[in-house]
Amino acid sequence: MRQNQSLTGSVDWPLLIVVLLLMTMGVATVYSTAFNADHPSLFDFSMVYGKQIMWVGVSLFLGLLVFLIDSDIYRKFALPIYAISVALLVIVLFMPAINGAHAWLGIGPFGIQPGEFAKIAVAILLARYISSFNANQQNLQTVLISNAILLLPMALIIMQPDAGTFVVFSAFLFVMYREGITYDPLILRLVNRIPGVKFKQTWLGAHFIPILFVTVFLSITTLILSKEVISVGFFLDEEISAYWALVFFLFLFCAVIYFLLRLILGKRDRNRALIIAILGFVMSVAITAIVNYGFKSLAPHQKVRIELFLGIIDEELADQAKDDEDYNRNRAIAAVGSGGLTGRGYKNSMLANTRTNHVPESETDFIFCPFAEEWGFLGSLILVALYLFMMLRIVIIAERQRARFNRVYAYSVAMILFYHFAINIGMSIEFAPVIGIPLPFFSYGGSSMMSFSIMMFILLKLDSQRKDVLN
Repeated sequence: MRQNQSLTGSVDWPLLIVVLLLMTMGVATVYSTAFNADHPSLFDFSMVYGKQIMWVGVSLFLGLLVFLIDSDIYRKFALPIYAISVALLVIVLFMPAINGAHAWLGIGPFGIQPGEFAKIAVAILLARYISSFNANQQNLQTVLISNAILLLPMALIIMQPDAGTFVVFSAFLFVMYREGITYDPLILRLVNRIPGVKFKQTWLGAHFIPILFVTVFLSITTLILSKEVISVGFFLDEEISAYWALVFFLFLFCAVIYFLLRLILGKRDRNRALIIAILGFVMSVAITAIVNYGFKSLAPHQKVRIELFLGIIDEELADQAKDDEDYNRNRAIAAVGSGGLTGRGYKNSMLANTRTNHVPESETDFIFCPFAEEWGFLGSLILVALYLFMMLRIVIIAERQRARFNRVYAYSVAMILFYHFAINIGMSIEFAPVIGIPLPFFSYGGSSMMSFSIMMFILLKLDSQRKDVLN
């Protein structure tokens, strides 16, 4: 319910200014990276910098349009927006593959990535649904619907396949965790079917983010050990994969946990201790088995990239792999390092530009490389500070909202931006695998620029009318 209707309300100018500043810096970096002396005009639309100017203009126009729309529209039409987004994700699967992925929907000479806009649709519908029930009134239906909203587009995106966008969608799990979404109704429905077991709640359901970190740890451990073998001559006089040693260790660990719980818990709860230990072991082994056999089913070049990132590739293949499969990351880190403390100066990059093509995709996925080479460590520090300020500002905006819908949406925007920021820059400095994620408001590209702009201006609109909302 609204107290009044206002056009602009109270715009958060610090956030808007930093977004515009990042757009300007992005255009300047694209211009420097792709500069062609035969086409010096920034407004030459035959060049990528001219197209980037056009995309920025279109994005700001679309941002203005969504800002002029009353924020109630996003709540009311959340489901149709989501349905259209899912339909586009289905249609794009039948489009011709570009760079090995059915991720682009061609419109004349231009193309868009429906996956980029699907993030907005999921953020809006998830915000509407989560705000429709109290965190203390969750049941199996609320858990299943909340996850279905997220998993449906994720399934369609992995079918393209687009690993980068797929990973970004996991950002919504943190939003759900922040809002108190628990998997207890689902876990209890399964566990309480066991005779003699009657749990009212579980630690697992309410703490799925810590479990996610444990899953990542187990996955990395599994991948590392899968390359090793151990001798079991004392028993069988042969060598086996270290993966089975990991399984045996998990069994011992869960057994120790069981006996410790028996000592701590009363007699009535000892059966629960056994169930907890068994579930922990089964879930851990299931995770390691999926990772182990899933890794073996990957294409050779995908395996090599993962092995390079983890540093577990065979020595005799390392040099060749680093030249072939890890080309981008090696060239990227060289360009970033060549910038030194203060950089080479604007338009003076020697490695990260389209003329030498030493760093492929230097105007898109590796846009941080030319910026770091030209402005050095100090310039990179300023850029990182701007992104951190933007994300922290969004968190502040989220916490001052009266409506839960606004807060959920704001946290969704913050987490999406964080994923893009961390992974994109991480790719350039060998902190993250190369999965093709643009730097928000900075990288060249129409779909990403438009989607981030629409996403941000919806947030600005919701925040500008926050005082009009009656709880």
